[in-house]
Amino acid sequence: MNETPKTSRRGFLAGAIAAGGATVAAKANAAGDPAITELQDWSVALGEGVDARPYGYPSEYEAHVKRRSVEWLTADPVSSVNFTPLHELDGIITPNGLCFERHHAGIADVDPAKYRLMINGLVDTPLVFTLQDLMRFPRENRVHFLECAANSGMEWRGAQLNGCQFTHGMIHNVMYTGVPLRYLLETAGVKTNGKWIMPEGADASAMTRSIPIEKAMDDCLVAFKMNGEALRPEQGYPVRLVVPGWEGNMWVKWMRRIEVGDQPWHHREETSKYTDLFKDGKARRFTWEMDAKSVITNPSPQSPILHKSGPTVLTGVAWSGRGTIPRVDVSIDGGKNWAEARMSGPSLDKSMHRFYYEFDWDGSPLLLQSRAHDSTGYVQPTKSELRAIRGENSIYHNNGIQTWYVNEKGIAENVEVS
Repeated sequence: MNETPKTSRRGFLAGAIAAGGATVAAKANAAGDPAITELQDWSVALGEGVDARPYGYPSEYEAHVKRRSVEWLTADPVSSVNFTPLHELDGIITPNGLCFERHHAGIADVDPAKYRLMINGLVDTPLVFTLQDLMRFPRENRVHFLECAANSGMEWRGAQLNGCQFTHGMIHNVMYTGVPLRYLLETAGVKTNGKWIMPEGADASAMTRSIPIEKAMDDCLVAFKMNGEALRPEQGYPVRLVVPGWEGNMWVKWMRRIEVGDQPWHHREETSKYTDLFKDGKARRFTWEMDAKSVITNPSPQSPILHKSGPTVLTGVAWSGRGTIPRVDVSIDGGKNWAEARMSGPSLDKSMHRFYYEFDWDGSPLLLQSRAHDSTGYVQPTKSELRAIRGENSIYHNNGIQTWYVNEKGIAENVEVS
């Protein structure tokens, strides 16, 4: 693997001070910048008291940081999707109010006092739980990503959407609190021929999915909290299923029933809807796990480089449905040369990982790419490598390397390189 020279952190900091801080300070002193030489309104007037905002919300200057939809993407906004603003975030935790939404029949408005979860089918004792019943079980806290199988789906046939919010924003990463599903299944007593479960949502689409009993007993969670607070209505309030590392359509929201059976539910649309179609017409079925993937969030089309040259910080996120991300490579020349990025923050199983790469930009055009390595040894492929095997007929499970072209003005756009 070719390597580009890695800028030392000490050298980068020294360069940043020389090129950025000292220069800016000199300009401010010379010009008498009123932003620092004069008292501002917030320095001379009293602000709101502690009870003015009983539920906190972001600064008015951050009003542009929000989920966004693509109007032409679906026929109706009720059964549609909006996207997480990845380019506005840092770290690995997605704020609850920015987690993308995907609905098949709109947001269900469920009264928690009337909420019930049934377990039936091939069990010794069919059971019905209230929300309070669920909260009496031992609970766990886990940080996981949730990614829609169609994330990046528009890109199979080439660069389509200009912004990582739209190419990669059908994902979020939060801390879930809930009851391991196996506790509930063990309480009901799964019969020996119980090999599959079918969770069902309480929304008007009655969303159902088939999940092998091995996965259900392994790490699935019946969650009622998200980043410490109750689930938001658009995220499945009061209870949703968490299926770590597996495609998001299986994370059934507003979950009302779990049926245990001896086979997947072949007669239902759900077992054939999310398949990966090859160019010869054949399809991969039961491709649940999400492969290792990454994206550079800054710079990117919605987040240009605002300085002309000098010390520059590149950052992004990487994740894998099969484990952790010990390493991410970054290229600034379209994959000709690669350098190892700096990982920062916790490395958790089936969770987002944050990476950074600091370099001196000389003002010339860039072709930015990132390449994730997961803990199984899997390496994120190029889009060409994916298409060579799977063609261009699918819209699911596109984990190919993303490329941003950055011009001399720092403006970025979605492109493809061979």
